[in-house]
Amino acid sequence: MKTLRIILWGGVLVFAGLLGWLTFQVTQSKEQISEAPFGVPFELVDQTGKPITEQAFRGKPTALFFGFTHCPEICPTTLFELNGWLEKVDPDGTRLQAYFVTVDPERDTPEMLNNYISNVTKRVIGIAGSPEKVAEVIKGFRVYAKKVPLDEKDPNGDYTMDHTASVFLLDAEGRFKGTISYGENPDVAVQKLENLKNG
Repeated sequence: MKTLRIILWGGVLVFAGLLGWLTFQVTQSKEQISEAPFGVPFELVDQTGKPITEQAFRGKPTALFFGFTHCPEICPTTLFELNGWLEKVDPDGTRLQAYFVTVDPERDTPEMLNNYISNVTKRVIGIAGSPEKVAEVIKGFRVYAKKVPLDEKDPNGDYTMDHTASVFLLDAEGRFKGTISYGENPDVAVQKLENLKNG
């Protein structure tokens, strides 16, 4: 009986030790994830055709949005609102930066992105590239994007894109700090950008 009790207590101690070790590992993993830059390395082009990499998201806090130029409502609304929020939070444009990554690289050339974005704002830079490279970025930044045919009977015809509508907020190290949801209360959105700026 005494031997059985010792064995049981030994088992409990081993289990407790294992549980403590697992807790430590999970905590360390979460800290490493939160300390690592969000997304994946990439080599794409900006709206002027110049090469751009993930290093563009370093040095200043970044507002990052994924969308497309044929978007009927969400993308133009977000660009317009983001421009207004940036003008309010960082009027001289020295503390925050913003990027628009296309989820529709088959249609969105750098020139098309440039025309589309510059009609709304000078505070946001467009990013495009080959479908394969853009797909890697979409996946790496955990963005949802799906081509949806406008006519189910003609899957190869005209289409729209379902996509994540939130603005990602990254600190100056490129680490994820939160999002601004589509339809966010403007005061809340401005406060989130203020918090990001003051980091």
